[in-house]
Amino acid sequence: MADQYGRPGDGARRGRTPAIRWDEPPEGPVLVLLDQTRLPAEEAELVCADAASLVEAILTLAVRGAPLLGLAGAYGVALAAARGADVDEAADALAAARPTAVNLARGVRLAQAAYRAALSGGTTATGGTGGPGAPGGSPVGAGDRAGAARAALAAARALHARDADASAAMARHGLALLDELLPGGRHRVLTHCNTGALVSGGEGTAFAVALAAHREGRLRRLWVDETRPLWQGARLTAYEAARHGMPYTLLTDSAAGSLFAAGEVDAVLIGADRIAADGSVANKVGSYPLAVLARYHHVPFVVVAPVTTIDLDTPSGASIEVEQRSGHEVTEVRMPHTAAGAGGGVPVAPLGTQAYNPAFDVTPPELVTAVVTEMGAVSPVTAPAIAGLCARSRQVTIS
Repeated sequence: MADQYGRPGDGARRGRTPAIRWDEPPEGPVLVLLDQTRLPAEEAELVCADAASLVEAILTLAVRGAPLLGLAGAYGVALAAARGADVDEAADALAAARPTAVNLARGVRLAQAAYRAALSGGTTATGGTGGPGAPGGSPVGAGDRAGAARAALAAARALHARDADASAAMARHGLALLDELLPGGRHRVLTHCNTGALVSGGEGTAFAVALAAHREGRLRRLWVDETRPLWQGARLTAYEAARHGMPYTLLTDSAAGSLFAAGEVDAVLIGADRIAADGSVANKVGSYPLAVLARYHHVPFVVVAPVTTIDLDTPSGASIEVEQRSGHEVTEVRMPHTAAGAGGGVPVAPLGTQAYNPAFDVTPPELVTAVVTEMGAVSPVTAPAIAGLCARSRQVTIS
């Protein structure tokens, strides 16, 4: 299990605890996470000294959100390598921890590829796709496990930097799209789950767009879905909005329809855990109903995610594996840090009640107004448009 990490990190001393950071105390390298299950009550850090503790942190949602899971996966491989553990075994465990979030497996495999390339005498993979010969690498002798561990860490750090850059670009593109869709500014935006700095190496995905609008004086109201059953909106998005001084209002998920009917929503902004080749979007459960409401009420429904969240190997929404979580999250009211197992919360249903608890749902592309990535926005959302985004991303990476 991950333990609380007592001393504050650099981010804490600056007034903001980073969602993820690498540290090297005397007892050996560790990955330090802001424990999101304890927000907003306290900013507590968890230290993960091995891949097993990181897997546990992922499963309990101490670390979550597609881009951040990619970083956690990459750093987890680097941690296993630095600690002398079985890197391939650690990589497989990490990649399988949350199957819907494609970024997790991609981050894992990127760092694993860098490790293997360095171990076999190739070059470190600090850029590009993480394969041998990537720009910025340095030769590492065959069998040099310490050098291979450094290569894995360099790949994780490079991914971290790219994710921060992507976040800033998505904010710019997303705000430009909002201004195009909604001339006149003063946007009233509805969001679901949490898509801010807690899920990113930067300021987030969908939340970063709303934050950019706020900084430009063009955000009238951020409507925050509480996002049951684990309240990522109430606990995390409201927490981030409050820290930035944004005008926000929290609502129950079931109240969204009345907001649309009253004409109080100008646009919906959500993130994504996986975007299929046809443009289908898997995101936190409750996203699909918002897309249906938005279509009926002629409100733009915009998905904001980095290109790394697009999975061309997943042909359609029907091919996306949707994670099923414990029914106790539905039948009991509990704080998320007690989410593992039964008996940690207050029962709200009769003993033995079966619960349906998918972590995600899938929105078909015809309900998505636009997909915004660091490479720009596409609308309408079609398979050729999604493929074009990925092609442009590869060209930029290679150049």
